[in-house]
Amino acid sequence: MNTTPKIITSTDTLDRTFSIAPMLDWTDRHYRYFARLLSAKALLYTEMVTTGAILQGKGDYLAYNTEEHPLALQLGGSNPVDLAACAKLAADRGYDEVNLNVGCPSDRVQNGRFGACLMAEPALVAECVDAMKQVTDIPITVKTRIGIDEQDSYQFLTDFIETVNAKGCTAFTIHARKAWLQGLSPKENREIPPLDYERVYQLKRDYPQLNISINGGIKTLEEAQLHLTQLDGVMVGREAYQNPYILALVDQQLCGINGPVITREQVIEQMIPYIEAHLAQGGRLNHITRHMIGLFQGLPGSRGWRRHLSENAHKPNADINVVLKAAEFVDAQALAESQA
Repeated sequence: MNTTPKIITSTDTLDRTFSIAPMLDWTDRHYRYFARLLSAKALLYTEMVTTGAILQGKGDYLAYNTEEHPLALQLGGSNPVDLAACAKLAADRGYDEVNLNVGCPSDRVQNGRFGACLMAEPALVAECVDAMKQVTDIPITVKTRIGIDEQDSYQFLTDFIETVNAKGCTAFTIHARKAWLQGLSPKENREIPPLDYERVYQLKRDYPQLNISINGGIKTLEEAQLHLTQLDGVMVGREAYQNPYILALVDQQLCGINGPVITREQVIEQMIPYIEAHLAQGGRLNHITRHMIGLFQGLPGSRGWRRHLSENAHKPNADINVVLKAAEFVDAQALAESQA
């Protein structure tokens, strides 16, 4: 670590107190609409989208619902020109932030020369950040690990942070595990390398001007509150997907918002018009309900809810009645608890 690093201080005002991690195949626009009903304050991220998909793909990979704001686009790539083009498109479409993926360890991602392997090329990451900042005024941020393979010293991490910050990145989300680029699957890389929260805390102490959020292994809002005594933000991934109702208390418990907590029943009621509009456009019911499976997690009747959606929502003519019927499997006790 340099003894007197020149650190560029964050000036953007986006609230990163709590965010939901970008997760491939999970955090699509239907999930994000659902999550936004539960929390008005959580910062939402898209799935990681590659620059190639955006610039050469046939679909609209930047589509989202206006209700999703605040919303960040996570990009995968390492070509500064392509990343700049995508960042400009994202800003023009109204995204609130662009985040560069420097944390995914999958072989497919490495073969494309992006994700966690870029930690070994901090100068290239800095060049990518600079190229994106040149064409847009929205925040350009980086999500990364604490290290890769045998390059996992604190010095390695701070050298990376300083190099990238020098080109204007002032907000970092740190997955508090290193990544093994060979030998572990992406799932194993989320579980086997040990968590080192203290290293992320130390990063914030040494670079107080930066906005530092933490990710990895966080399952409760109580844990999130503890991290927030040390850091600027907490990012939660799988728990926010598999047990989504924890999001209903984010605004009140973490963001200081006074107001009623939405009930599970109200969430279903507010999803109905969205689902009906999707079906009217030719969409399938399970495109949306697959994200709602965990809504009653831990409550009596949750198994019936899950089973009925899983067995029926994929059928060709499945409509909103499948959701209403599934809700009937949640007994009165569960509904009463959800409204407590």
